[in-house]
Amino acid sequence: MVEYEVIHFNVSGLKSDLDVLSFLSDDLFEKGIVKKSFKKAIQDREKEFATGLLVNGIGFAIPHTDIEHVNESQIAILTLKNSVEFYQMGDNTTKVPVRIVFMLALKEAKSHLEMLQKLVELMQNNESIDQILSLEDSEKSKQEMIKILKTNNVI
Repeated sequence: MVEYEVIHFNVSGLKSDLDVLSFLSDDLFEKGIVKKSFKKAIQDREKEFATGLLVNGIGFAIPHTDIEHVNESQIAILTLKNSVEFYQMGDNTTKVPVRIVFMLALKEAKSHLEMLQKLVELMQNNESIDQILSLEDSEKSKQEMIKILKTNNVI
């Protein structure tokens, strides 16, 4: 459910939530994981139902959309060198400075809620989050990320 190719650490140059959504959506589309419709669908959903969360002082976003835009289940992961503002989940007026993004491309509708719960549990594990934020873009770091996800029962 998580492939090395869709894990990106310490990315710079992305200025807005739309930049982040486009970057990850394009990556998933180029790899055949999602359909062309995924990008617009995830951007539209983010406008209507924001996914920013502030947990223990760290900003996260968990963008996701409907299953009909997905070819195969995958979680794309992105850490940002500089935070990007996303609107807070349940409150489209408050912005959250996001450093970690988990973009969900899931084939089963019931998987979304389950995965969201697992990711929120991970977000509350300060030690694991500190580890994630310290990872650089390398194969070893990507392996470490997979290990963190497995240790925290995300995958």
